[in-house]
Amino acid sequence: MSDRGGAASGVRHALVVVDVQNDFLPPHGALAVPGGHEVIRPINDLLAAGGFDLVVATRDWHPPDHASFDSQGGPWPVHCVRDTPGAQISPAIDQEAIDAVIDKGTAQGSDGYSAFESTQLSELLRDRQVELLTITGLATDVCVKHTALDALQRGLRVRIPTAAVRGIDVSGNEQALAELAVAGAQVI
Repeated sequence: MSDRGGAASGVRHALVVVDVQNDFLPPHGALAVPGGHEVIRPINDLLAAGGFDLVVATRDWHPPDHASFDSQGGPWPVHCVRDTPGAQISPAIDQEAIDAVIDKGTAQGSDGYSAFESTQLSELLRDRQVELLTITGLATDVCVKHTALDALQRGLRVRIPTAAVRGIDVSGNEQALAELAVAGAQVI
C-alpha cells in the first residue's frame, strides 16, 4: 500500500467511502439517495489529493432474502443483492485508489448499517495504526451515521466532509450531522 501522506502529520488517517453503490444512486438505483451522485466528485477529489494512509470502501452485500427488504417485512425495497450490478461500487468512483472493500449486511438478519458490523474494519484500522477517519458516502442518516458513531465509540477521531455525504432526505441529513457533531465528530 502506498503512503498517501497521512503519516507525515504523525496521525495515521483513513478515508472510508460508505456504500457509493449503484442501487443508492439516482436515477435508476433501487433505493436511490436524492443527490447521491453529488458525492462522487468530492470523494474523487479527496482520493486524488491523497493524504490517506488507507482507503476503505464499504458496500451493502445482502442475500436475496435479507430481513431489511420490504418483501421480507423490512423497511427498505430490495437493494444491493450480492453479486448483482446494483450492489457494485459505482464505476464513477476511482476504484484504483481503494485499498480494501468491507462487505456488510451479508447475513439474512444483520442490518448492515455500520461498517464495524464485523471485526474486519476494526482489525484493519488497528493493524494500520489508524487514529483518524474521514467518512464519506451514503446515506448520512443511516450507514454513514452508524459507521461514524461506532468509530467514535472505539476511540477514533472522525471527520465528516458535508460535501461528500448525502442523506435519504434533507432533514434526516441535517439531523444526522448534528447528532454526529454532538457525539464528537468534526463536521466540515
